[in-house]
Amino acid sequence: MLTCTNGMPSDQQVLQFQMKAKINSSKDESIQRRLANYKPNIWKYDYIESLTSEYTADTYKHAEKLKEDVRFMFVETMEPLAKLELVDSIGKLGLATLFEEEIEEALDIIMCLEDNNLTIEEDLYATALRFRLLRQYGYNVSQDIFIRFVDDTGNFMPSTNTNVKVMLELFEASHLALEGEKIMDSVKMFSTENLKTVISNSDVSLAKQLSTALELPLHWRLEWYNVTRYIHEYGKVGNINSSLLKLAKLHFNMVQATHQKDLKEIIRWWRNLGITGNLSFSRDRIIESYLFAMGVNFEPQYKHVRNWLAKVCKFIITIDDVYDVYGSLQELELFTKAIDRWDSKEIQQLPECMKICFQALYDTANEIAFEIQKVKGGKSVLPQLRKAWEDFCKALLVEAKWYNQGYTPSLQEYLDNGWISSGGSVLSIHVLFGVAHEITDGILDFLKNGEDLVYHISMIIRLTNDQGTSAAELERGDAPSSILCYMQEANVSEEVAREHIRSIITRTWKSINDQCIPKSPSLVPFSKYITNIARVSHFIYQNGDGYGVQDRETRDQVMSLLIEPLALD
Repeated sequence: MLTCTNGMPSDQQVLQFQMKAKINSSKDESIQRRLANYKPNIWKYDYIESLTSEYTADTYKHAEKLKEDVRFMFVETMEPLAKLELVDSIGKLGLATLFEEEIEEALDIIMCLEDNNLTIEEDLYATALRFRLLRQYGYNVSQDIFIRFVDDTGNFMPSTNTNVKVMLELFEASHLALEGEKIMDSVKMFSTENLKTVISNSDVSLAKQLSTALELPLHWRLEWYNVTRYIHEYGKVGNINSSLLKLAKLHFNMVQATHQKDLKEIIRWWRNLGITGNLSFSRDRIIESYLFAMGVNFEPQYKHVRNWLAKVCKFIITIDDVYDVYGSLQELELFTKAIDRWDSKEIQQLPECMKICFQALYDTANEIAFEIQKVKGGKSVLPQLRKAWEDFCKALLVEAKWYNQGYTPSLQEYLDNGWISSGGSVLSIHVLFGVAHEITDGILDFLKNGEDLVYHISMIIRLTNDQGTSAAELERGDAPSSILCYMQEANVSEEVAREHIRSIITRTWKSINDQCIPKSPSLVPFSKYITNIARVSHFIYQNGDGYGVQDRETRDQVMSLLIEPLALD
């Protein structure tokens, strides 16, 4: 068994572990294995480990000076609209965590303000921006602030201005709607129709910008993944604040340096684990796993959480490949039994590569549980981590049985199992323990109270995953996806099924909003970061399978966020 110290197995343990990996079973060779044809890893680990980024005490002093300059902007910015735009810019530039008190104070004031006497055009834009930001930060602002723009039937008045800037802000605001908000449904329909009209009559640049927004609204995006683009855009607009722009660039580079150190540790852990060569059927995606973890908790102080999440994400991918690609049904039942009992004695009849996978997961989960208790104090969380992995593997086994039986479930039956097989619960429980100040009975009770949020986040992972991977899975003849289930159930085309799944994603986001708005002191840190899991999933699967195929979008994102610093003026 690989027993790790500080997350790193000894050289002797690695050697012993690798020796066990030799294929020694003629029975294994007789089993027909599926092939997913995943491409080899494209990243050169030695290059990444050679990266350097130095910041001196003078650099940090300069950053503090720039922070003071930006804090003064909150004092001198008196107009509500200007204050709203400042808060919006700070968030998009990745600086919100540096000015949490100032943002809260500004929004507390704006929440209490009556609508002022702006022109109708400015008023609609300001109202939409106000609504979006207040809800984004957890304030329970009512949809009724839009009433004066709609008629008795709930439709926007003919005199309403359809300026692109106004329509885009309305569209973004509409995605923070709650269940049953009819006015917000009208806001979304009105803004979407107008933006589509603009696209058909726009130049290529504007059409691309609007199409991107319509495909993935701000509320579904991770601000940190888009921060470099926002920094470049902010530098091009008129009347920019130079201190704010300089701080955004400097802060990004400083955070990137922290992430590079984290990534090097994760790469060393993965290489020293020594299992890649023995799991050739699985995706070697440790860089993408760290990118996922970084998206959930990018702030430097969450180093431990990123470390745990990157490892968890890597094992979710590996185990998913064991069930989807490699294992026979009998082997998968034995593997699931071993996970259930958390006992390596149960794996003796398995192929060596599956033994390796179990042993590595067993040691890593135990190590993470030990580290959580060491960092956070309180009770051991190993029972909760074990339960999450157990449920995950049991859900994967259900899908393996469907595949072996040639059975296509109804969409609802698929989703009842699929939200668990998404891995969302495994990720969420590590986020909860990672952001908690201490592991108390209250935190453990919160696992039950937060079940609805975890369910809906997991549903987003499942549905976005299916949207991105179903084409390849259909070609390989893999287990059913939500798209295939609905195609057969409703006897519709793939495109109609995809549109139906998109509508479920939209409704699920409304349910997430219901869980996160209004803000609750006990929910704020957890809900913020667990919701980021759903946002990362949108990014990973937006243009296909971001794990199965290391496409240009993913490569560019890794280079932009983790490798290449911004040029400082």
